[in-house]
Amino acid sequence: MRSHLLNDTTAERYRRSVTEGIERVAAKLATTDRPFTGVTVDALAPRIEQIDLDKPLHDTTAVLDELEDVYLRDAVYFHHPRYLAHLNCPVVIPAVLGEAVLSAVNSSLDTWDQSAGGTLIERKLIDWTNDRIGFGPSADGVFTSGGSQSNLQALLLAREEAKPGRAGWEASASHAKLRIFASEVSHFSVKKSAKLLGLGQDSVVSIPVGNDKRMQTVALARELERCKRDGLVPMAVVATAGTTDFGSIDPLPEIAELCEQFGAWMHVDAAYGCGLLASLKNRHRIDGIERADSVTVDYHKSFFQPVSSSAVLVRDAATLRHATYHAEYLNPHRMVQERIPNQVDKSLQTTRRFDALKLWMTLRVMGADGIGQLFDEVCELAGEGWRLLAADPRYDVVVEPSLSTLVFRYIPAAVTDPAEIDRANLYARKALFASGDAVVAGTKVGGRHFLKFTLLNPETTADDISAVLDLIAGHAEQYLGESLDRAS
Repeated sequence: MRSHLLNDTTAERYRRSVTEGIERVAAKLATTDRPFTGVTVDALAPRIEQIDLDKPLHDTTAVLDELEDVYLRDAVYFHHPRYLAHLNCPVVIPAVLGEAVLSAVNSSLDTWDQSAGGTLIERKLIDWTNDRIGFGPSADGVFTSGGSQSNLQALLLAREEAKPGRAGWEASASHAKLRIFASEVSHFSVKKSAKLLGLGQDSVVSIPVGNDKRMQTVALARELERCKRDGLVPMAVVATAGTTDFGSIDPLPEIAELCEQFGAWMHVDAAYGCGLLASLKNRHRIDGIERADSVTVDYHKSFFQPVSSSAVLVRDAATLRHATYHAEYLNPHRMVQERIPNQVDKSLQTTRRFDALKLWMTLRVMGADGIGQLFDEVCELAGEGWRLLAADPRYDVVVEPSLSTLVFRYIPAAVTDPAEIDRANLYARKALFASGDAVVAGTKVGGRHFLKFTLLNPETTADDISAVLDLIAGHAEQYLGESLDRAS
């Protein structure tokens, strides 16, 4: 079995195996004519269930043949221009090359003696991102597994910074007094993080949004005043730069003013909107982000990186001490005095992949302008899509996009029952997914079912959007016609 270990004696076997796998994937990408096959759970599950993992095939080609049957054939392919569902991007080739390198070398980014150059590359990318945000020389950060972990770590820092010495905190105060303020359309990880951090169920105060789906700062000011009046502590305000459902960007400068006034930590969840950091045209849309105490970025969304590639950035490096724990076998205190850079000193994770390499390869091959151009293109496409929807009497579109998301609802002229319209939209989405012709997402707005395009593929065109809208309308009309037949 040692022949399967990657080392100096198996380098040629490694080359052949990886090449064979790459050729399979490349062939699949080249011949995929729709984003999904429409396979059902009932059809796919038995194929996987019948595989006996205690009986290996002992042959790479045979395993790849099997993988074709249980995964590659029926995978959901984000690179297809009619995948319009979630915040999944097609990936750029330099990043995929980086993925291959980091997987083979298998560095762990927790300590210097496991990563060396990897540590310095990650730190360089953190500095680069902080420069793009507009943070000063005291800034720092660390790569994470994704936006949810980044939000959790940011709120951990905010919780610890809200302790004695912060305005409004008394020695006898408990976590039950801490409050987090976030818009009603903020990411669910804010509430989940509050729970994981041991805060009460009432710790997250939901702030209403306007018709533009941005946090209403008048309402935020009112709730912050109430918090102080009730003897509670405004621990943090989470502003979102790119909400999951609408791509809306909260008014960052106004929120920053309120955070300063009330002594609250300002966190910006820019997991989606971070692509604007590289934008050639739209960077101004996140002006004010430089005033945050912490920022979440997901490079694996709007920087076109493979999952996972994310980071949490902080304006003051000293705040990262709240995530520090020294273990004698790993990162003893003496290493600090010896100025040995251990990334585990900043991270919630210990063993951690060298995900930074993917972004490094991308910047060194394409440059930041190349990434920004791609993101600008999908934002422009969303504008075209909004104009198509606004002019189409079959659809009601919720809000003009700030980034690349469109939320809309099929509205049949002859049906007035909102519940029946809900069912038609739900049916259309499921039928479209089952057909494999396109993949779209769904959400609720005002308690009603809506559909959603998340446009992150520069290869998608306005013609693709028009074609998918026709497909949705066709499925919805089929449902309504069958419903009418059943009723009669």
